[in-house]
Amino acid sequence: MKPVASLIGLAGLLLLAPLGAGAAGKVSFTKDIVPVLRANCATCHLTGQEAGNLKLHPGAAYASLVKVASVESPLKRIEPGAPERSYLMHKLDGTHLDAGGMGDQMPFGADPLDEGTRNLIRRWISAGAPNN
Repeated sequence: MKPVASLIGLAGLLLLAPLGAGAAGKVSFTKDIVPVLRANCATCHLTGQEAGNLKLHPGAAYASLVKVASVESPLKRIEPGAPERSYLMHKLDGTHLDAGGMGDQMPFGADPLDEGTRNLIRRWISAGAPNN
């Protein structure tokens, strides 16, 4: 009976597990992060001429973010493996002033990204910010 109970318990956990982006632990830049940038960031950060000199449309976002020095803070925009040292996370979390930055929390003029979305980005950075 014990193996059956274990299987039932495992099945219950699988049903409760979150589905979608990064459910298996691996976050994809292309599938998970780019849609967030497209929906929340690229309209204001399209050409690189806008505030922050960022190009966040899908074709340019990775090169504009990863291992690139911030123009507002002594931090890199994204420091692979270190979300706490990534200025993007500070801008999204609203802690950018504490990190030596300036300006407003992002996305500008909108509600902050929900905690789940910010944690998804944080997990991607923690995993080394792969271009996958």
